[in-house]
Parts: sequence; structure tokens; C-alpha cells
Amino acid sequence: MKHFRKSVVIPTVLLIYLAVMAYMGREKLFAGNYFEYFGILIVTLLCIAILYFTMRKQEQIRERKQRELEEMEQRQQESGNDEVSSRK
Repeated sequence: MKHFRKSVVIPTVLLIYLAVMAYMGREKLFAGNYFEYFGILIVTLLCIAILYFTMRKQEQIRERKQRELEEMEQRQQESGNDEVSSRK
């Protein structure tokens, strides 16, 4: 099973929700409230985009820290092996 990242799943769910709300709110559009209808859509899309990029950046930082930790542990194991072999 493929693991989907939170930075993709959450904004996707919010986009689907926004599409449903835009469909349900089309009466405002038909009533002539173009600015309100499209304004809300644009602001919501901007919020979703900001959320996506923020979550993606956090994931990248988390992955980088995890990689650095694994590299540090590997170096410690290698240096520990070198000490044991030099004692013999």
C-alpha cells in the first residue's frame, strides 16, 4: 500500500470540500454577487496553497533531520568498529 504524504492528502481533501461548497454556493453567483463568490474562492485557494507549501517544508525539514541522524549513527558505528579492530 502506498503511503500518501499529509502535505498532499489534507490540501486535496480541502480542495474537494471547496469544490462542493462552490457548487452549493452558486446561488450567490447567479444572484450577481460575483465579487463575494470569487473572492471567497480565491482566498480559500490561497490558504490551501500556503498550507500545502508550509506542510511540505516541514516534511522536508523532518526528512533532513532524520537523514542526518541516521548518518551520524552510522558514523558512530563505523568509528566503534574501527576502535575494536585497532585493539586487536
